[in-house]
Formats: sequence, C-alpha cells, structure tokens
Amino acid sequence: MNNPLQIWQQRVEGTLQQVLPSESAAPTRLHQAMRYSIFNGGKRVRPALLYATGRMFGVEAEILDSAAASIEIIHSYSLIHDDLPSMDDDDIRRGRATCHREFDEATAILAGDALQSLAFEVLVNANASLELRLDWIKLLSNASGSSGMVGGQQLDLAAEQVKVDSIELNNIHNLKTGALIKASILMGASAAESCKAEEHSKLTSFAEAIGLAFQVQDDILDIEGESSKIGKPQGSDLKKGKSTFVSLYGMDGAKAELHKLQQQALDSLTSFDQRSVELNAIIDFITKRDH
Repeated sequence: MNNPLQIWQQRVEGTLQQVLPSESAAPTRLHQAMRYSIFNGGKRVRPALLYATGRMFGVEAEILDSAAASIEIIHSYSLIHDDLPSMDDDDIRRGRATCHREFDEATAILAGDALQSLAFEVLVNANASLELRLDWIKLLSNASGSSGMVGGQQLDLAAEQVKVDSIELNNIHNLKTGALIKASILMGASAAESCKAEEHSKLTSFAEAIGLAFQVQDDILDIEGESSKIGKPQGSDLKKGKSTFVSLYGMDGAKAELHKLQQQALDSLTSFDQRSVELNAIIDFITKRDH
C-alpha cells in the first residue's frame, strides 16, 4: 500500500494552495505571513486522519477537501499564537524562524487571527450539504475554543513551573492537543451517512487515545529527538519548566504510557478490520516519528 500519510499530505497541500490568499494580494505582508506559517513543512497529520476516517466509510476525497484544509489552517493559527513572546516565546518552529521572528509580533497576531477566520470561511464554502457544513463548523469551533484547544493552552501556561498530577496533565493535553485531533476524526466520520452509533463511539475512543499518544511522543522527542529533526532546540520544554509526560513519569514511564495509548488506539479499531488499514498506518507514524 502507498503511504497514506504522504497521499493525504499532497492532497491537502493542493487545497491549501487554492484557499490561501496570494502573497501579492493586499495586504501583502499579512498574506505573506499567513502563507509562511502554513507552508512550513507541517506533517499534516490532522488532515490525514480526517481523510482516512472518511474514506473508511467510502466518502469521496473531494467532499473532504475543505474540512481537511480547515483543520490544518486552525492548527497553523494556533502554532503562530503558541510561539508568541507572551506564551511559549519560541524563536524556531520546524527549523525556521517563527512567524513573529520572521515578520513581527503584531503581524503574527493578525496572521493567526486571519487564519482562524479563513478556516471557517473554507467550511462555509465547502462542497458539501448545508447540514454537513454546519456539523463541521460545530465540531471545529468546539474543538478550537475555550472548551478545547484554547482552553488547553491556558491550562498549559498555568502549569509552567508547577507540579501537576496525571489527571491534570491528561486534561491539559486532551484539550490542547487532543481536541483538534479528535475533531479531525469526527469530522471525517460525520461525512459518512453509513457511520453507525457504535462505530462513532469506537472512533471517539480511538481519537482520545491517539490524541494523547501524539503529545506523549512530542514530550519524548523534546528530550531524545535531534534538534535538526524536531526543528527546535532539544530540551526546550524542560528548560521552560513545562509539565510534560516525561517530567511526570520519567522517560521509561512516558514510553510505557505511549505504548499503552498506542494499544488502546489499535484496539478501538479492531472491529473495522481491513477498513482501518490507513488509520493503523497513521497510528504507527504518530507513535514512532522522529519529528
């Protein structure tokens, strides 16, 4: 089988090229910052999860294109704001200067704001029924707001230099990282009229497990990853006093937690048999990646 992640990466890349404003369109500096942040070597895992879930039920990729692009646009906006001096104060993202370093802080804030608006504009104009578009908007807005990603970011900032327990840490990352990953999977499922309630429940369990697994592997890579591959200085989260799975469990404990979550994700998909082969491949990538 061809690499599903690579296939879906290429597909969403094409859609993103179409929906992002041209760098030559006014205001040019803002549009340059938006495109700089979108086309900076992202893994496109969230769009891949959305495509793979929808295709598992036979949904045509053309129906899913706008939803896949919108989830990546939201993710990119969140990274711009996450890197700001008032938050994580990062200078490097994926081996390149962060948006506020390449441009300036004000432009970075505006680029993030504009990308957030664009994501929902893309969904409004999607090649899908009104009912499905509304469902997608509800899922994405809930996942990206105060009850999801943004809420998780606030909790993550509050947990710096503070010792948290496993329940608190899971809650932070179920929101900050997991909510958007979960939305990716459920947006793919919502496009499938044939998705039964029991299957939806299994996919929800899968999404929750793989969302946390993604963050655990990020925390492991912060310590063990090569700076040239992870695109940031090794140990940067540790130096900032961030609460991570490694700081809570130790390296061996974090790796055990990753293995447990990987198995939970795989177990959630067993009833789908061969239909879940692409999702299984993405699980393998998420838990074994080096960047």
